[in-house]
Amino acid sequence: MVRHTSFADLRAGIRRLNLDLGQLQLALAAAEYGSFRRAAERFSITQSTLSRSIQLLEHSLGINIFERSHAGVTATPAGLDFLRIARSILEQMDTLVARTKPTDRGECGRFVIGFSTSLTAGHLRATLLEYSARFPQVKLGIVERSRSRLATALRNGMVDLYVAAGDSFDISSASTPLWSERVFAALPHDHPLARQDAISWTDLRSQIVLMSQYDWGRDVEALLNAKLIISTEGPRIEHRDVSRAEIQNLVSMGLGITLVLESDVGANSSCLAYRELRDGMGPSRVGFSAVWRDDKNPALTNFLKVLAERYPSSSLA
Repeated sequence: MVRHTSFADLRAGIRRLNLDLGQLQLALAAAEYGSFRRAAERFSITQSTLSRSIQLLEHSLGINIFERSHAGVTATPAGLDFLRIARSILEQMDTLVARTKPTDRGECGRFVIGFSTSLTAGHLRATLLEYSARFPQVKLGIVERSRSRLATALRNGMVDLYVAAGDSFDISSASTPLWSERVFAALPHDHPLARQDAISWTDLRSQIVLMSQYDWGRDVEALLNAKLIISTEGPRIEHRDVSRAEIQNLVSMGLGITLVLESDVGANSSCLAYRELRDGMGPSRVGFSAVWRDDKNPALTNFLKVLAERYPSSSLA
């Protein structure tokens, strides 16, 4: 007979190890961000405080949870197992508390998906809506991050699967191509290129192209460079330390243009015009892929089945 862990069991286990839930939360944040500094900023504490807390946690457990380097932190094999259990403990705590509330609907299972595109329209939104309709008992977590941070979150067990542009992924993860989206130029309505129904990549040669460094922009930038590799005069690409929404505001101020994907068009400002980018073969497209680790999560398995049904050309089918 399977013995279900009770609230008392969880508390007793935590007490035996001389741990507290705050330490678990800090460790999970460090794993999600891949950085002690960023995790400390999230909780408005000093980096030294967070580092000391995790050192005490590692001492109590007798393992190294993280490997430290100048590039950040990465979970060790033992740390990865611990972080998954810690995440499960916190989720069980949340569930136990939620079940004491009259409004609880008895949710079963949890699935966390990461993404770096828009949920306003497009394939990802439709997929999530179908999944939620077919598996309403699953508690769905949604995380928006840059692709590099999504990869870190996946390695450290903070997300179960992520969807991102491009196809260069960690060989330790499983992946499959899904859909592709057209590329558009976003520009002010009074911009000369806005008079055209569609524009070519060579039309961008003399333009200032603003790119956010927090999302899939590097994939579109690589495409831009590839399309204009034979050109002696390329566009001036300016990277800005702001979000996609702020890039759009800068474009509406006439400070340049930017490139967006099809799913982002519906999320963007009405102050902008959108023109499809084409080459001699037709519309230019960027592919998206799903990336995951096989952790025997039934909710993940069901999501992969939905993907296989919706995208039969993927390797899941």
